[in-house]
Amino acid sequence: MSNKASVLARLRELEIPCEVYEHAPAHTMEDCLALPYAAPDVTFCKNILLCNRQMTGFYLYVTQPEKPFRTSEVSKLLGSSRLSFAPPACLMDMLGLESGSLSPLALWFDGEKKVNLAIDRGVRQAGRIAFHPCDNTATVIFRQEVFWERVVPALDREPLWI
Repeated sequence: MSNKASVLARLRELEIPCEVYEHAPAHTMEDCLALPYAAPDVTFCKNILLCNRQMTGFYLYVTQPEKPFRTSEVSKLLGSSRLSFAPPACLMDMLGLESGSLSPLALWFDGEKKVNLAIDRGVRQAGRIAFHPCDNTATVIFRQEVFWERVVPALDREPLWI
């Protein structure tokens, strides 16, 4: 079963309401923000896999697309020294994902729970929130309250808010 099919099956199994849109591959935030359902009330998130130098601490950092990313600032806020982008092989080895398909929903594939969830407080706002279902050929949109009250607890990770 593909990652997308697994994620959508999990959402159905948990009876989590969402909208699902199929589309051509969206490789960048610009591609996502150009989708026809990228409405003003939808927060599309930038998702980044980070690790420390020793590759013993991993973080899936969820932030706003327009927010500049500074590793030193995020490292300090998470209390971890020298965070950087995780090597592309980690994305595949740890989560079974290709580049451009990372989202918090990928934590369902992290059976060893090696990846921490770090969330920028700015993504939690009114309206809806959007993510790829671990495949960049689709987008899943949740009402904000559904994502935070139903999806995040189902990920079985306590988010680190920054």
